[in-house]
Amino acid sequence: LRLIDFPLLSFFCKLDCPLLIVTVFIAGIGGSFHYGFHISVLNSPSNYIQELVNQTCEQRYGLVLEPWQLSLIWSFIVSIFCIGGLIGSLSAGHLVGAYGRKRCLIFNNAASITGALLMLLSKPAMSFEMIMIARLLCGFNAGISLTAHTMYVLECSPKKLRGMVGVSVATFVSMGKFFGQLLGISELLGTPDRWPWLLGFSGFTGLLQLVTLPFLPESPRFLLLDRADRLGCQAAARRLWSSKVDHASEMEEMQAEHAALRGVRIHSVKELFLERSVRWQLTAIFVTFTTLQLCGINAVYLYSFEVFTAAGIPSHQLRYAALGTGLCEVSTSVACVLVIESTGRRNLLFRGYMGMAATLALLTLTLYLQGHIFWMPYCSMVLIFLYIFLFSTGPAGVTVSLPGEFFTQSFKSPAFTVGTTINWAGLFIIGMVFPLIVTNLEYFCFLIFFVFCFFSGLFVWYRVPETKNHTVLEITAAFNQMGRKQDPIKEAKLDGVHLTEY
Repeated sequence: LRLIDFPLLSFFCKLDCPLLIVTVFIAGIGGSFHYGFHISVLNSPSNYIQELVNQTCEQRYGLVLEPWQLSLIWSFIVSIFCIGGLIGSLSAGHLVGAYGRKRCLIFNNAASITGALLMLLSKPAMSFEMIMIARLLCGFNAGISLTAHTMYVLECSPKKLRGMVGVSVATFVSMGKFFGQLLGISELLGTPDRWPWLLGFSGFTGLLQLVTLPFLPESPRFLLLDRADRLGCQAAARRLWSSKVDHASEMEEMQAEHAALRGVRIHSVKELFLERSVRWQLTAIFVTFTTLQLCGINAVYLYSFEVFTAAGIPSHQLRYAALGTGLCEVSTSVACVLVIESTGRRNLLFRGYMGMAATLALLTLTLYLQGHIFWMPYCSMVLIFLYIFLFSTGPAGVTVSLPGEFFTQSFKSPAFTVGTTINWAGLFIIGMVFPLIVTNLEYFCFLIFFVFCFFSGLFVWYRVPETKNHTVLEITAAFNQMGRKQDPIKEAKLDGVHLTEY
């Protein structure tokens, strides 16, 4: 009987919203999917791209590159994606506010499709510079997509489905990583002739979103709270939500927020930092988005090959073992969709951080003993998959959507800008510094990541309220009550409006 109450059954009952499901899929396939795809896609064709760099320089300049020169160019090809993403994330807050969530996603596909065309033509044109420009454009596309996609699907969903829909953002990131690995195997597109099609695959998903998204409605919350279009909001809500959703209650809550924010404009990032009433929300965004990159997930993936080799997996089959880790991340991200509404965001984050911290400590021990006890590599392998499970069902599944749940409409765009900027900056720093850390500390680098996970878990437990089934105004009031515990004299305000009645 307990199994009957498992969220899987309620999940399918709640999602009697076919157009909302289509909206989540279309927004995701041209949204955060691109972010995950371009993170993993260069692993397979790296040798072919470096060969193109050598051939281009030799044919064009008569220059044979030294190994350090080739390594420098390759590092730039990899890291320029983060630079484009940082530019996109800094631009996203203004664009989604000025043009709307849906239109921003539609226009953003131009960067994805242009980048894909440049990658497809790079080999015939003998130009690795085209790959650099394409990676910059794809990074810009991914930077905007992370913000626009998350805001769009969260604002299209009713309150009771907000957690499930928010986790779908991370699910599409995991799917992007997995498809980058899957399509890169030699049986598919990871060959000397087909690798440009592998790099350009994201253009097809961008084209799919471009031709389908115009038929879907704009976010109801954006129409009401940003455009004051009450009739448009009601029409969009009727199309997106089933009859099982309490439309009247949802509209009343949006109207309450609209009344509270009447006459309040969309704030800038500078104003977000200066506003004292949202300092705990902003601190929570800093902690969670920083730990998302510094939790050790890249180190775990790096050492997975060493562990798999020590466990006896042949070198020519390691790519399939890597596919197993990618598939584990996708499947556990889907599992997070099924449990988030029953468990809650705060509990998932706390359990995830603490479980990851314990796993990293044990993984450090098993790697240390790997050369002394013959069965220890198998323990390390189990810990790697356990860590991926905890990461996907905790921080990876919950973090991305937190700005949309913590902040009211006037602060939402700059909050997403701050969160995604931290994410891109962390990704770039990890890419530059992580190899040095691993070279000097080896597997003891996990102890650094252990500290981040452990203290982030404590912060979430003591300073982050639960958001499940609560409105944005109620969540804001809960954060402000935390602030009053230290300074009970000051009244928590939201854009000049008292929240004491909540």
